Order: sequence, then structure tokens, then C-alpha cells
Amino acid sequence: MNSRRDYRSTRNALFDGIEEGGIRAASSYSSHEIAELDNDRAVDGLEERVNILKRLTGDIHEEVENHNRALDRMGNDMDTSRGVLSGTMDRFKMVFETKSRRRMATLVASFVALFLLIYYLTK
Repeated sequence: MNSRRDYRSTRNALFDGIEEGGIRAASSYSSHEIAELDNDRAVDGLEERVNILKRLTGDIHEEVENHNRALDRMGNDMDTSRGVLSGTMDRFKMVFETKSRRRMATLVASFVALFLLIYYLTK
């Protein structure tokens, strides 16, 4: 009897709650048949857990793919914005390089006057 208890305790430690409940042995079952039934239940429980993990990994894979697509779109949008901004800066530089000093001084004076006007209006 003590070896059977040891078998049960090591088996329970091995499967750690995988199987639910125990098998009630009728007097017609041998210990080998009971062990086979226990193993079958444990295998069924493991198979169920494997299926759950498989679905879970499939869901994780799908979520990762969705995030990668969103990141790719965002990267493409950033590249487009960088191109537009670069073109604007090039045009801005060209305007300031081709303008005469007099026009540049007039432009700067206009910005300063506009700033002072807005400052006094908001005060």
C-alpha cells in the first residue's frame, strides 16, 4: 500500500492538477486498467491544453502582424512627411537666398512689427 501511495504522490506532482477528479475504482478494475484510464485522462487534458496554446499563439501571431502593418504604414507616412518638409525647407532656403538684402530687411521688419502688434493686442 505504501508504494501505491508513493506512486500517486509522484504522479500527482508530475501532472500537477492536469486531470480533474479521480477515478473511482470498481472491484472489477485492476490497478493497471486504472492507471491506463488515469493516463488517458491526463493525455486528454494535455491535448486540450495544447489546443488552447495553439489558438493562443495563433492569436498572438495575428496581433503581431497587425501591429507590424500599422508600424509600416506609420513609417511610410513619416518618410512622406520628411520628404514634404525637406522640399519646403529647400524652397524656403531658395527664397531667402534669391531675395535681396533690402527685401530681407523688409521681411524681418514686417515679422517684428506683426509680432509687436499681436503682443499689444493680447495684452
